[in-house]
Order: sequence, then C-alpha cells, then structure tokens
Amino acid sequence: MSHPPSVTLRARTEADLDVLFRIAADLGTWEERNPSAPAPLTRAEYEARLAHESTGDVRFVIDADGVAVGSVSLFGSDELARHAEVGIALVLEARGQGIGPAAIAQLVEFAFVRRNLRRLHLQAIASNLAAIRAYEKAGFVHEGRQRQHAWVRGTYEDIVLMGLLRSEWRGMA
Repeated sequence: MSHPPSVTLRARTEADLDVLFRIAADLGTWEERNPSAPAPLTRAEYEARLAHESTGDVRFVIDADGVAVGSVSLFGSDELARHAEVGIALVLEARGQGIGPAAIAQLVEFAFVRRNLRRLHLQAIASNLAAIRAYEKAGFVHEGRQRQHAWVRGTYEDIVLMGLLRSEWRGMA
C-alpha cells in the first residue's frame, strides 16, 4: 500500500507553466472550470491570461511529493464583507489520491487565519461528485442549487453552491 502524498502549497514558478497550461487547455474538463464556451487554448493565450490576472486573487501551485500537480485559488474577494470564492484544478493523474482535500484544507486555513476572511464559497458541477466530496471533507456545506445552469458535454447540469464560515471551520478543529 502506497503512502498518501505529501501536499504543500507554494507560489508559481516558471517551471510550473507546462503543467498549469496542460490543465487550462484540457477541453475534457473545460466546462467544470470555465463559463466561457470551449475552444482550443494556445500557450500564448494562456500566458497572456496569466499576465492579466487580478491582483486581488491568491493562487497557489499544489505540490504532491515535490511535483506540481495543480493549482488552488481564492478569487472574487470582497474585502468589506470578508469573503472569497475557492477553486481547484488538478491534473488527471493526481485525482483520487487525497491531494485535492489536503490542498483545499490548507487553502481554507490560509484564508481564515492569514487573510482574515469570514466566509468562503464555491460552485461545483452537480455530477462532479469527487470534487463535492473533497469540499465536504474540508467542511463546506450545501447552500443551494442552480438548476440546469451549466451546459456540460452535451447536457444541462445543475450547479451546487457550497459555503463555509470561519465559525464553522473553527468548530471542526
């Protein structure tokens, strides 16, 4: 039996761009990460997008046993109400190993302890049960559902809305 990978979050480096571009350009999971219509993404377009990222966003590279396998982020922050949205993206071969839940847990701690946020929220495609389970493990609760809100691979899908309050997270410790 193999050991669960050691998961850490760190800043993006130039060496990470290949794996992060591979995730961003994956048309197979495009709908689960992006409200835009699916289209091929070139490396130049990807790098231009990185150059115009919002300065208020917080993005970490996820390392599993020293190898970059994805990213996790806080975005759409509201500094007055003290909340932000959470997002995660992993390469296919890193899924199902506990890496996602470990990265989300570290991001949640960072958000509440270091950034002094009060609330985190997210949206997940209803059929993405693995992602929903990972968020639930970190303490996120179901807050609502947008019925047939997303067009995903030829069918309309519900969006599950989830949230976590700092007061709830403290109670989990």
